[in-house]
Amino acid sequence: MTFPMLDNSNLIVLSRKTIHSEETGKKMNDVANNATSEDYFILLGFSKWPHLEVVLFVVILIFYLITLIGNLFIIILAYLDSHLHTPMYFFLSNLSIVDLCYTTSSIPQLLFNLSGPDKTISYARCMIQLYFFLALGSTECVLLVVMSYDRYAAVCKPLHYTVIMHPRFCHLLALSSWVSGFTASALHSLFTFSVPLCGHHQVDNFFCEVPALLRLSCIDTHANELTLMVMSSVFVVIPLILILTSYGAIARAVLRMQSTTGFRKVFRTCGAHLMVVSLFFIPVMCIYFQPPTEHSYDQNKFIALFYTVVTPSLNPLIYTLRNKDVREAVRRLTIRG
Repeated sequence: MTFPMLDNSNLIVLSRKTIHSEETGKKMNDVANNATSEDYFILLGFSKWPHLEVVLFVVILIFYLITLIGNLFIIILAYLDSHLHTPMYFFLSNLSIVDLCYTTSSIPQLLFNLSGPDKTISYARCMIQLYFFLALGSTECVLLVVMSYDRYAAVCKPLHYTVIMHPRFCHLLALSSWVSGFTASALHSLFTFSVPLCGHHQVDNFFCEVPALLRLSCIDTHANELTLMVMSSVFVVIPLILILTSYGAIARAVLRMQSTTGFRKVFRTCGAHLMVVSLFFIPVMCIYFQPPTEHSYDQNKFIALFYTVVTPSLNPLIYTLRNKDVREAVRRLTIRG
């Protein structure tokens, strides 16, 4: 058998074609990789503990269903029963709406990531998730301040309560809570996503949040970290100070009460609100006001899981259990039905 002989010119042409095809393939791979890294993020979440993913999926799904049912129950009950058309239950309905949207902004994506190997989220969905997560979290902080002011007016100014908490003023307070939260979130989200990102685009959390995204930046992020600190102070520290001030005045008014019945009534209504405030603010402060370390990143995931999954599911139970007004409203609706 004989083989055709190739001269030097043919060899040069073949080698050039080979090099050109390899370069073309490399460029196509680079374009594909760049498109993937720019269009998607990988939410690492709890991938360090794969043996926990099934357990977490079941537990989170149960808490999410409790959140949906409990908060929808409060919203519908407060709407249908005329006896609950009061400032307290108006603000409580707003809190339930916030909690419903707050959990829905992150939990469905988390459940999807826990259910299989795909941990990706598109760039656009990550932006939307970050925006609504910050907006609803900020709105809840302001709304909890408004609810504490409502309790202060009810306990410390009982004779002027209906004048102070006029329906128009209540609507204005609720609207201010929503507008302030969504406006601040728009500015903060734009500032965060204006930072150039580089590397693997792996977000070390189960949702798109500011600290995890800033760790992917190619440039110095001190300005963004300062903005985050200012935002945390405005929407966490200042509201907490105002809430504690309101309850300080309530405590002084309660100590002057002679009636044990009045004391118990104040304790029931204010105690529930104080418990909700503690369940929300303490985990948030643990995340955003502690120095970052490698160990704290993993710890913060479970703390964030608590205030995004557990706290919204407990709020309806805290406000409705042992609540005479809610029990009577349910009884009236049952009889009417």
